[in-house]
Amino acid sequence: MSAETADTAEPTEHATCSADAASRRREQRGWYFYDFACSVYSTSVLTVFLGPYLTSVAKAAADADGFVHPLGIPVRAGSLFAYAVSVSVVVAVLVMPVVGAAADRTGRKKPLLATAAYVGAAATTGMFFLDGHRYLLGAFLLIVANASISVSMVLYNAYLPQIAEPEERDAVSSRGWAFGYTSGAFVLVLNLVLYTGHDSFGLSESDAVRICLASAGVWWGAFTLVPLRRLRDRRVTPGGEGAVGSGWRQLMNTLRDMRRHPLTLSFLLAYLVYNDGVQTVISQASVYGSEELGLDQTTLITAVLLVQVLAVAGALGMGRLARVYGAKHTILGSLVVWTLILVAGYFLPADAPVFFYVLASAIGLVLGGSQALSRSLFSHLVPRGKEAEYFSAYEMSDRGLSWLGPLVFGLAYQLTGSYRDAIISLVIFFVAGSVLLARVPIRRAVAAAGNPVPERI
Repeated sequence: MSAETADTAEPTEHATCSADAASRRREQRGWYFYDFACSVYSTSVLTVFLGPYLTSVAKAAADADGFVHPLGIPVRAGSLFAYAVSVSVVVAVLVMPVVGAAADRTGRKKPLLATAAYVGAAATTGMFFLDGHRYLLGAFLLIVANASISVSMVLYNAYLPQIAEPEERDAVSSRGWAFGYTSGAFVLVLNLVLYTGHDSFGLSESDAVRICLASAGVWWGAFTLVPLRRLRDRRVTPGGEGAVGSGWRQLMNTLRDMRRHPLTLSFLLAYLVYNDGVQTVISQASVYGSEELGLDQTTLITAVLLVQVLAVAGALGMGRLARVYGAKHTILGSLVVWTLILVAGYFLPADAPVFFYVLASAIGLVLGGSQALSRSLFSHLVPRGKEAEYFSAYEMSDRGLSWLGPLVFGLAYQLTGSYRDAIISLVIFFVAGSVLLARVPIRRAVAAAGNPVPERI
């Protein structure tokens, strides 16, 4: 090659790399916005407003003994919300393998993401019509919305290995979580203004709640347009079987394939254990605060808002720590903090909202980071071309098996009659999860999956 040719080729190659990097950053910015879109559902709908409101609707429709009868089955009105969430998990577990297989076989993640997102957003928006005795409508919409967000997260997470280089993933994943917590906090502030000042807006309390629920669906649908415009699908080699028909067969193949990657499976087991503890603390904290500590609803909602705000800083801060110490060691450090939170919660005095806020602050600082870094770490352990099906298994371990922690919490309370004993029982998940994670040789696991090993992981 002549000197002139070499001089020409080098800038061309450099320009191509720059164009690829710019395209990748554009996709990353679009990807962040799906967290920004759907996290409002998790915060305002699932964590704050829907549970108490759906329970009140069910109680209004209950018979003299406090039971409603969906499909002729007697259900205590106070249990309807929990049962609907459980059913939504079952529906999601049935659908996720099919969607994951379809995404990997066709390469068309974006249309599937759009379908799941807008079905969920429509169901959430429809909660505006949840009034009177319409508890069946509320349960149905909750099942559809909750299953939809689980399915959409399989597809959303599967983009991460495609839009971020290995050394970028911790930071990209952390920014996604930070975007989600930012939107959750912002919309929750607007919701609280409407809810607490409903009289000045000429609304009843029920009207205010229904507007808060529906607005989350509108927000979800509106901001989903951003990732749908910026993310792009990749071509794949056509498979021989229909994607939908082979979904469950593909799940079995995925599980068999994971046996060829035992270190990936070991990480997934560790994540299943400690994340079950995380999810249970989040879901039961309000029960612990109200029943054991005697805190009012305003204090609990404000604490949720505090968690959302600090989770943004926590996700970004832990992303930076991961660049210095590696994702694995940073996650292990967060699990130590989670354990200390539970111990502190056990000794927390009643009727002391300041101490509860301190605990909520600690939860916020480790919540987003531990979840974001777990997602990015798993992305390094996924064989190329199998992102959606492996993340389907990841999401199933996240949502489909998240019943064990609440069961332990419930049994501890049933046996002891103390919510303090119930909350401290969750320490086992963080201790066991830490031990399992510490035993996974991450660098060897990444190499065994056929992926480049980052300098820090």
